[in-house]
Parts: sequence; C-alpha cells; structure tokens
Amino acid sequence: MKNIINQSVKSVSLMRAFAVVITISLFLLPVKMNGQGSKANFSGTWAFNETKSNLGEGQGFRGASKLVITQDGINLTVARDRTNQNGELTTTTDKYTLDGKECVNTSGRGPSKSILTWSADGKTLDFAITRTFERDGQTTEMKSSEVWALTDANTLSLVSIMNFQGTERKTTSVYDKK
Repeated sequence: MKNIINQSVKSVSLMRAFAVVITISLFLLPVKMNGQGSKANFSGTWAFNETKSNLGEGQGFRGASKLVITQDGINLTVARDRTNQNGELTTTTDKYTLDGKECVNTSGRGPSKSILTWSADGKTLDFAITRTFERDGQTTEMKSSEVWALTDANTLSLVSIMNFQGTERKTTSVYDKK
C-alpha cells in the first residue's frame, strides 16, 4: 500500500512539474519568436529632407524627391519620383525580393541587378547593385551599394556608395515619412 501511495505522489509531482514547464514555455515562446522574426518595415511615403542629408560636393542632387515603398512578405516595391535633366518629374518603379535572390530591373539607363540582404538583427537592408549601360558606344558597368535603415519611426536613411570608373562617391539621403 505504501508503495502505491509513493508512486501516486511521484506521478502527481511529475505531472505538476510537467505542467509548470509547459506553462513557462507558452509564455517564453512568443517572446523568442518576436525577437527572431522582426525586421524593419520600410513601407510608406517618404519625402526627401535636404537639410538632414549629406550628398557630398560637386554634383547636384539627382536622387528621388519622393519614395513610395511597399513591403509585403518577401516583396519590396519602390516607386521613385525624380526631376530629370529637362526639369520634368518622372517616376520609376523597381521590384525586389527580400530572399537574397538576384533581382533585375530595367530602365532607360539599362538593366540593374540587385541582391538584397538583411543585417543579422533585421534593422538594416543592404543592396548590392550592378548597373550596365551604354555610354559613347561602350558598355559600362557601375557597382554600388546602399544600406537602408530606419533611424526612428519617421526617418529613413539611405547610405549609398557608388563606384564608377575608379571614382567612389558616398552619399547619405534622408527621407521623412509623410
């Protein structure tokens, strides 16, 4: 009889310990999942902020005056409003995937190949870009990189490094959320 009671007590104790472990796991699992799966979301309409930007010296601004970014799952779409050399407003739209695969976008300047990768903490998005275009009857290749980061909920920073014909140019373009 004493043996049966001891075994019953051990079973109850084991079941209680198991219940405690399950309960703790249910509370910790969502915390762990949120920490691993959260990546910056750049979606929104962004307006260029010239006073916060650092575009370097010697060249006029040729970047986008407005960005409209849609980020959905592994898809990223970026519409850029620019003023061209004739003073006309133009919009170009590029589509990317956030899975590390090469993306190809084509514009009047020629094709560009991009590979986007997240930083380990998911707070920045790195673009490795190779653009090929015709210039003076020759095919020219330009490599650049861009790092996107949200400095706060309403500020997007794009740090770009362009390498063209042996010259490197670094710029920081800052955009405010509208």
